[in-house]
Amino acid sequence: MGTILGSDDELEEIHAAIAACQRCELAETRIKVVPGEGSDKADVMFIGEAPGRDEDAQGRPFVGRAGKLLDRLLAEIGIERSEVFIGNVLKCRPVSIEGKDRKPTEQEISACSHFLDSQIEKIKPKVICTLGDTATHYILRKYGIKLDRISKIHGRVFEADKLEIIPLFHPAAALYTYCLERVMREDFRKLKSILSQKALEGFGA
Repeated sequence: MGTILGSDDELEEIHAAIAACQRCELAETRIKVVPGEGSDKADVMFIGEAPGRDEDAQGRPFVGRAGKLLDRLLAEIGIERSEVFIGNVLKCRPVSIEGKDRKPTEQEISACSHFLDSQIEKIKPKVICTLGDTATHYILRKYGIKLDRISKIHGRVFEADKLEIIPLFHPAAALYTYCLERVMREDFRKLKSILSQKALEGFGA
């Protein structure tokens, strides 16, 4: 299961509840739950759609090819993975009849998303970076922000409830569309600039 650095009892309780969850049919097909990992005091959360095959096998988020790209993008702006919290809207892998990754259904999102809500409430990040359409739409709806396609709003900053939300492309998309990797690097440089400004304003206080 994903590692929580400096975790307290409340966050561990959330992750224990995730491990025991039987609220949807994904409990029958999962190998491991993937609650998320990182710092329980993270100022920044990265939220993706759902675990894939590698994540399902290891119980950790973003450990496949897309995860390696995310790690590189973080390293390029001077952020270590352990400094942030990385998770997904869904905590179990949605798998097709053919055994391939698939998009989660609205029912699956509804059954699982309260765990993410609890993590956000506990960690209290200052910035949430959503990775891809599913995570972006869920978080924007949660905070009452008008929805739009990730291709139109990536890299923009939305403010809600003393929180800044930055939609980003999912790293998996950049694996199949080469030009998106360049776009993601530009967006991560914007993120670095935002975090640097926040640091000057006492971001971590």
